[in-house]
Amino acid sequence: MKKIILSLIALALSVGFASAQDMAQATDTYNSGAAALSNGEKASAIEFFTKAIKEAEACGEEGAEIIANCKGVIPSIVLSIAKDLVKEADYTAAFAKIDEAVKVAGEYASEEVAAEAAELLPQVKKLWAKSLYDKKDFAAAVDAYKEVLTLDAEDGASALRLAMALANSGAAQADVIAAYEKAAALGQEANANKQIASIYLKDAAAQLKAKAYAAAADAAKKANEYGDNAQAYLVLGQASQQLKKNADAISAFEKYLELSPSAKNAGAIALTVGALYQGDKNNAKALEFYKKAQELGTDAKQYIDALSK
Repeated sequence: MKKIILSLIALALSVGFASAQDMAQATDTYNSGAAALSNGEKASAIEFFTKAIKEAEACGEEGAEIIANCKGVIPSIVLSIAKDLVKEADYTAAFAKIDEAVKVAGEYASEEVAAEAAELLPQVKKLWAKSLYDKKDFAAAVDAYKEVLTLDAEDGASALRLAMALANSGAAQADVIAAYEKAAALGQEANANKQIASIYLKDAAAQLKAKAYAAAADAAKKANEYGDNAQAYLVLGQASQQLKKNADAISAFEKYLELSPSAKNAGAIALTVGALYQGDKNNAKALEFYKKAQELGTDAKQYIDALSK
């Protein structure tokens, strides 16, 4: 009986000694992790802290504090590495590390890190999309901005950027205009409408050059639906004149002169308006615009003299 008791005492002492050794090892590993973190060696710190968790778990209740400390700091370190990758513009690696931070935060019940990672992700997505746009990789930028908008559908600035990327990627005009209209609805009305007007104006000028006058007039009218544009009124006047729609031409040219009174061609346009009025037997208005043309430096004396008799 005495031998059995002595054996049990010896066993108890050996177990206690082993437990103390395990705890010392876990503590050393934890301290190595803290030292690595202090030196900016974040990946090594995570390895040490992860190892310390396993070692501390073997120590029972005595290892609880080390385990809690390690689990409390690992998610923050992972997210910090993600931020470092963002600064280096390594967005692909940053996305992977943010996902890892979210996963680890979930495993270790770190709600604060999970929330910060969720807030960081759309910001990084936007930086990534902008970098692609700036590199003129417009097709990739389109996909990137679409991803941004899946995270925040109300992001008007990103919606505008998506439309710009679509325009530069050679997307169909209807798709580009639809994208700009969506951006306008999300608070980017001034910028979006300016871009839509520019699209229609470019189309109007091309149609006028191709002598497709009806199409040119329609496109010019569309441009002006998004804000009065002097050039659009000029194209509309020229197209309407070719279509023999004198009233429409006069109205458009007058609006052009109102918006661009000091344009180089203002005198010539005033002379044209005078001729259109004269053709409609409205000599009073014709004389008014001939005089205006003269004031603008375009020789209209013969026309003025003819109507002044």
